[in-house]
Amino acid sequence: MVHEIDPSFLALPLRALADAALARARALGAGHADFRFERVRSASWRLRDARVAGASDITDLGYAVRVVHGGSWGFASGVDLSMDAAARVASQAVAMAKLSAKVIEAAGSESKSARSASLEGRGWETGGRVELADEPVHADRTWVSSYEVDPFGVPDTDKTGLLAEWSGRLLAADGVAHADAALLTVHENKFYADTAGTTTTQQRVRLHPQLTAVAVDPVSGEFESMRTLAPPVGRGWEYLTGAGGWDWDAELAELPGLLAEKMAAPPVEAGSYDLVIDPSNLWLTIHESIGHATELDRALGYEAAYAGTSFATFDKLGSLRYGSEIMNVTGDRTAEHGLATIGYDDEGVAAQSWDLVRDGTLVGYQLDRRIARLTGFERSNGCAYADSPGHVPVQRMANVSLRPAPEGPSTEALIGDVENGLYLVGDRSWSIDMQRYNFQFTAQRAYRIRNGVLAGQVRDFAYQASTTDFWGSMTAVGGPQTYVLGGAFNCGKAQPGQVASVSHGCPSALFRGVNILNTTQEAGA
Repeated sequence: MVHEIDPSFLALPLRALADAALARARALGAGHADFRFERVRSASWRLRDARVAGASDITDLGYAVRVVHGGSWGFASGVDLSMDAAARVASQAVAMAKLSAKVIEAAGSESKSARSASLEGRGWETGGRVELADEPVHADRTWVSSYEVDPFGVPDTDKTGLLAEWSGRLLAADGVAHADAALLTVHENKFYADTAGTTTTQQRVRLHPQLTAVAVDPVSGEFESMRTLAPPVGRGWEYLTGAGGWDWDAELAELPGLLAEKMAAPPVEAGSYDLVIDPSNLWLTIHESIGHATELDRALGYEAAYAGTSFATFDKLGSLRYGSEIMNVTGDRTAEHGLATIGYDDEGVAAQSWDLVRDGTLVGYQLDRRIARLTGFERSNGCAYADSPGHVPVQRMANVSLRPAPEGPSTEALIGDVENGLYLVGDRSWSIDMQRYNFQFTAQRAYRIRNGVLAGQVRDFAYQASTTDFWGSMTAVGGPQTYVLGGAFNCGKAQPGQVASVSHGCPSALFRGVNILNTTQEAGA
């Protein structure tokens, strides 16, 4: 179903506010100015044992003006929807740029750092002057994400009623002591205009349903939990009714038995194992070890305070052996139902798809317009995003995905090729260092593989590796039939902190000789 932009959003004085702000920025000498108006409605519901435990419904509405004046950034935002107020916000943005220029001048020339060293000898500017990569003008463009039923058009009683009914199914099963349910929904409208002539209007819908079953041993007090594997998606309410490609009835029926099996499972024996990793787990490893590592602002050292920098520094472009030759990873702003899928980013750049890792070698990064110009790329690949009208756009992650093999094997065939290993399903906890290099991940559940056959679950496990060793150990990737688009609503970055939603697709994959820890033994060591 093709939707149109919400008429109530179009009824707002979008273009008039933009015209007033951009005209004032031009008059004050800005070399570039952009105007962004956002209305973001976020609603959530939480149930505990089939009873509503909390709910929220928040709308964030306002606009921002960003300028480049005298080679410096300026930014300001407002909520007053008058033309005079929009012009004042533009004036504030220019004043901020002028103040920034004075601070930079007073500080003197930029000292050598990780980012200047990585650019040294390439002939590109490494100072503080802001210049933006060129982008074609996109005039009067409209884009709406792919969904059928806007969740905000569904009565709240229907939402909580469905979550309560699903929770009741779990509670009725043997061994389930508690059931938690949650639903997050977002409807995002955005209008953008800049002094080059680009104007875009967009609408995105996304949601994240999740149920968790908890088992408790009444004698020992030991407990365990297990969540649904259904990923968050850029879809509508149809995702919860079975029309969106997920079999909720089957997963809810299966979950209590899987949880009971895990409660009775033996602890893993630490050692080296071959791993078959399901997409429901592997997406998070991609996010942490590839997605964040290939953000070029992070690789240059411009982003460091929030979760560190990156081992994949700019001098390694085209030479870093990221993984085995079957490793092909794309950055993508166009994937249908992707959480980071857009028509145009917050700098007016059209959505694109591009290679980050090709045949195991680092060949690309995620870019915004300033970083693209700074490092000699002809064009940004559309990775500027702000999570609210009160925040400045920063370089954010695209849908970063591992490509399947066109004629690749099934998950069952990958398992059949393992003599001694584990099959990992579902994401759980993770830890990674400040250069995105050394990491440790767990899973919702792990099955022993003996001579190509699953041999029951084990507990207390984690896989540990360095990024290049891990991806270098990948010897097979599944075919398109194993590919799933996972993801998260809560990717954090920047200061002040911003949160963005992002998807990561991948097939099942086989990794040889990965170190497995027994987490109980590690905790007691």
